Amino acid sequence: MTDLMEKALATVRSWTDEQQDEAAQILLALGQLGPEGYRASDDELRAVDEALAQIESGAHASEAEIEAAHARFRR
Repeated sequence: MTDLMEKALATVRSWTDEQQDEAAQILLALGQLGPEGYRASDDELRAVDEALAQIESGAHASEAEIEAAHARFRR
């Protein structure tokens, strides 16, 4: 295991159980990508650029919109 991973794990140990589970889910998802990793498509990169532009312009989601998005991802 690399020094950086050891440092990350040491940090994660101080997190709440919920935060640790979220971090573990992210690592497991990365592991499913295989040795090539993930490469965003042009459409995905455009969506990220658009979102960043919206943030810079001051646009943001309402609390209700955020809760609705979270509910969709929890299914």
